[in-house]
Amino acid sequence: MITGTEDWTLLAHRGSYKTTCLSLAMAALMCLSPGRSILFLRKTDKDVEEVVRQVRQILLAPPTQALTARLYGGAPVRLTRATSTELCCDCRFTPKGTVQLRGQGIGGSLTGKHADLIFTDDIVNLEDRLSEAERLHTRQVWQELQNIRNPGGRIVSTGTPWHPEDAISLMPSPEKWDCHRTGLLSSEALDRLRQQMEPSLFAANYELRHIPATGTLFPKAPPFVDDETLLWDGIAHLDASYGGGDGTALTLGRRTPEGWVLYGRLWKAHVDTVLDEILAECGRLRCAPLYLEVNGDKGYLAREIRRRGLPVHPYTERMNKHIKIASYLRAAWPEIRLLRQTDPEWLAQILGYAANAAHDDAPDSAASLIRAGSKGTSSVSL
Repeated sequence: MITGTEDWTLLAHRGSYKTTCLSLAMAALMCLSPGRSILFLRKTDKDVEEVVRQVRQILLAPPTQALTARLYGGAPVRLTRATSTELCCDCRFTPKGTVQLRGQGIGGSLTGKHADLIFTDDIVNLEDRLSEAERLHTRQVWQELQNIRNPGGRIVSTGTPWHPEDAISLMPSPEKWDCHRTGLLSSEALDRLRQQMEPSLFAANYELRHIPATGTLFPKAPPFVDDETLLWDGIAHLDASYGGGDGTALTLGRRTPEGWVLYGRLWKAHVDTVLDEILAECGRLRCAPLYLEVNGDKGYLAREIRRRGLPVHPYTERMNKHIKIASYLRAAWPEIRLLRQTDPEWLAQILGYAANAAHDDAPDSAASLIRAGSKGTSSVSL
């Protein structure tokens, strides 16, 4: 935020300190680059005031005062202007007499405004998810910022995605820090959050992904367990990808008196490139045989897996995929528990599944496993 020169987009989950980082950066820039003007935008004026107040407190904090006294070889910087939306330090000298930091909500007028550095923070929020008119307005504001930026200036945007067509879709390709990457939230905390909100909101706020809010079959994530031995002596199912946009999905599962325990993995890769990892997972969690549909490859993969020593149960699929998912996986969903190591991508694809979903590898694999474990699937000779 301080030293970059190009436009930049940072997406991070709720509670990841992105706004705190932004406040620190703006306070530092006011002291290190006093000749540059900063425009700060949030959704509403009230949201702006909160951050401007935080920047003011950082500037007046004893550590900052001590550092700026050393920086300028004498007295620390002092605020010559401090309102709820504007800040200016005595280190700033400009013939225009403009303030260093000006903040405003995106509902205000940008006409006549200019700045060297433009920071936006959470200008996309729940309103953009619910209202097409709000999404359009926010997109127009972000596009207008191109005219507000002074030559050689920079736009930095931080936030969380809410809708596939929100303003974030117009921004430079983002750097992403989701809840699984930062490590700021414990597994237990993530479990509680999943249970407290619908899957689409959890996906947007914490995993930085979009899944449909309506029309999905699975209302929320199942509870998680940590005991790997609950899967021992279970079975496995592989939905293999041979290229294109599909993924390779692996589901391991065991039926217990309390219901199914599942573990899932999803790779955006050709099955041949991840086959060693697939077989290792089956061995680690002691799940066999591996159920495998042979409609697409005429049994090639089943023969290869059998050659490597894992029992295989090949079968020909005759059931409609959506009916299978709606019948078997949805029916078992209330009694399913997931091993905590389950791939978030695998779970997200299931939670986002609807009849017209673009990708269905994970729910297809999970449904096929439950069907196989419930009544068996006819094998074919290879």
